Amino acid sequence: MENESPLIYGLEFQTRALSAQTAETDVVRFLVGTQSLKFNNNQVHLVELHEETGGLKTQVFHHPIGEIWSLQASPADPNVFITCYNSLSDDGSCQMKGAIWRLPELKKYTTDVENLKKIADIDTTPYGADLKTIAYHPIDSIKAVSVVDNNFVLWDLGDSGPQVINHGTLASKGQPRFTNGKWNPHNGCNQFVTLNENNVRGWDFRSPSEPSWAILSAHSQIIRDLDFNANRQYFLSTCGDDGYMKFWDIRSPVEPVLSRMEHSHWVWNIRINRFHDQLVLTSSSDSRVILCSVASISSEPFGHIVPPEDDCTENEFICKKDKLEDGVVGRYEEHEDSVYAVEWSSADPWTFASLSYDGRLVLNKVPRKHKFQILL
Repeated sequence: MENESPLIYGLEFQTRALSAQTAETDVVRFLVGTQSLKFNNNQVHLVELHEETGGLKTQVFHHPIGEIWSLQASPADPNVFITCYNSLSDDGSCQMKGAIWRLPELKKYTTDVENLKKIADIDTTPYGADLKTIAYHPIDSIKAVSVVDNNFVLWDLGDSGPQVINHGTLASKGQPRFTNGKWNPHNGCNQFVTLNENNVRGWDFRSPSEPSWAILSAHSQIIRDLDFNANRQYFLSTCGDDGYMKFWDIRSPVEPVLSRMEHSHWVWNIRINRFHDQLVLTSSSDSRVILCSVASISSEPFGHIVPPEDDCTENEFICKKDKLEDGVVGRYEEHEDSVYAVEWSSADPWTFASLSYDGRLVLNKVPRKHKFQILL
């Protein structure tokens, strides 16, 4: 992918669930879950970038119990992941459920569809029916939080099977429901952040009865996603149906520190690069993926690495350019449907994947000229 051309992988079924294989730090790999209406036809696809050839290697696995709405890879074991899926109950009604899976040992990629091993079910039904996500703890892979209705539930996923450790509830008028949630990776990872309607709340599991902080009416419409800056302790980003991406300092939640509107429709996903937090990805129902620079609020606004002399010789015109400034770095229009998910690779900080509802997975790289502007 040195020529920066996108790589496209097409799936047979509709899709909206994407995860980088988080614990794999040597090879660029992503997991994709499908949403076939024929529940027993659903699949998980493992997609690997082959650096030597610049092509993709793929393996398909059966997920025969329902359509996958979210998927998250374990932070510790590259072969373990969680799915939230819609299943068909005995009475013919649909029900959201969660499960932990393990990929079989894969000696080589084949065209055969392999079977997954289910490690355990995560039964969230006592807390409600509308399961949105199950999020692994950032560093402790035997802990996870499920977000269901107006509850967030902390689980121990140890050898004895999933057990509830703690939980919190959003008590409010009008039967509120969470739309998403994510761990705060800072301060010992004791805090979980929830979204409901256009509000953001941070909850501390040491005292989960009341939120520790809140950003109320953060957007004018529903907030779809959030992400933390891994390199700045109090900084998080949000995106939503108003088309905006916003960046907040939770110590001063009255106004965003930065706000940008680059999409023409709902923004479903936002991801800050863990290694170079100047770079932010968003995906939208306008069928676009946009890569932006937010260098002015990053942890290293002026860069920190001097490129090797040979790089400057070969790319002298790049090395002489100014530092990366705030603004759009790239617009990616390889999709023809709503782009529900975008993720940075955990193995290569310059590679990212995006996934649209029509089953199209696209891998791209940060343009080289902007990469050198960051590394200068």
